[in-house]
Amino acid sequence: METKIKICGMKHPENIMEIAALEPDYLGFIFYEKSPRYVENEIPTLDQSIQKIGVFVNATLEEIMEKVNTHKLNLVQLHGEESPELCLLLQQNKLKVIKSFNIDNTFNFNNLSIYSYCCDYFLFDTKGANYGGNGIAFDWRILERHHLNKPYFLSGGIGLESLTDLKTFFQKDYAKKCIALDLNSKFEIEPGHKNPETLKTFMQNLKQTL
Repeated sequence: METKIKICGMKHPENIMEIAALEPDYLGFIFYEKSPRYVENEIPTLDQSIQKIGVFVNATLEEIMEKVNTHKLNLVQLHGEESPELCLLLQQNKLKVIKSFNIDNTFNFNNLSIYSYCCDYFLFDTKGANYGGNGIAFDWRILERHHLNKPYFLSGGIGLESLTDLKTFFQKDYAKKCIALDLNSKFEIEPGHKNPETLKTFMQNLKQTL
């Protein structure tokens, strides 16, 4: 199965179109006001092959649905301490839900079980000072402890220098449920402004690597 690419933290309309031209599978837009990548502009019209993901941190159902309807979002990513009940309500509103978890060496994967019935995907990011975009990777070997039958996005400090490690990662059994890589801060000129050249290089090399 070909690994999909999500490019997250898109902000500026012109840059969004530059990156959309690379044909990623997903573009992520952050609706968390404390983030330097917070979306304030209208999202330009994208090719239907690119799924739009709205990223939220501890927002209410009403706040999320307002952004979904305004920006025609396809998926919702919950990056805070959201409840399984909220995930289920979003699914009942015909949305695909990604629930994010911040991972370190002490993370208890048993805590994921209460979310397994109410979200479509997990996302594993590095535990750090911010809710995301910390630019550092966690030890992917920890994912050997993840035994739920749930597909996931791999996030946290993935950049050009990660290609060799990614080749090793995708040879492991615990990588079989990894459906997408989440790219963000390692490809930025500044927060919210992605470098199309380094992203293009990464995407081309990833295909050769895998």
